[in-house]
Amino acid sequence: MESTVRSRVTVILVVEDEPLIRMSAMMLFQGLGYRTFEAANADEAIALLETHAEITIVFTDVQMEGSMDGIALTHYAAGRWPPLRFIIVSGGVTPRLDELPVGAVFLAKPYADAAVGRCIAQFA
Repeated sequence: MESTVRSRVTVILVVEDEPLIRMSAMMLFQGLGYRTFEAANADEAIALLETHAEITIVFTDVQMEGSMDGIALTHYAAGRWPPLRFIIVSGGVTPRLDELPVGAVFLAKPYADAAVGRCIAQFA
């Protein structure tokens, strides 16, 4: 039974408004063997979360255009889909720990690919 649980594929939603950064993150996660979805803002992310229950991790930038920033998105998603885990990144702001959902990880940009991989491995 343990091998069945471990063989489950981790699915990551990448939320990033900068297309090249989003593409780079998608390539990183796919290269590590994870399935991915992508969104350019919180509204697109919520629509994907509503239709894809297989998403287990949200990887989001803090600063982005749209109805809410990445921190607001993670709080909304954590309240609506409690099993989700979050990796929050930013090159412009460093949120306080008490601003993040419980269990969320913050990484400053530019982040090391290995650091992101370790975060996902601890969630999976």
